[in-house]
Amino acid sequence: MAEQQKLMGGFLARNAALLCQDESFRLYLDRRRAAKFNLVIPDGTHTEEDARDFILQACGIESRAELDHNPQAATVYRQIRYHYQRWEARQRRRGLQSQ
Repeated sequence: MAEQQKLMGGFLARNAALLCQDESFRLYLDRRRAAKFNLVIPDGTHTEEDARDFILQACGIESRAELDHNPQAATVYRQIRYHYQRWEARQRRRGLQSQ
């Protein structure tokens, strides 16, 4: 059956892999989880694998390659990336303001 074939990842899968390697994205996940659940989470807690698991769970997929084949998962991933980029921009602005 075609669905059982191993899906090949494209642009979104590669982008997600790079995002998971990004220390700043993992810091975003630390701070996001701390705020969402009112927890104390030290910076640097989320690993690359944790970031991968977060994306897979949020997008409802088993592999990042599915991002290039599942329009709903791709939409959720783009929302995650958008929220991260907004957070990152706020962090930069705050950094500029404190100098």
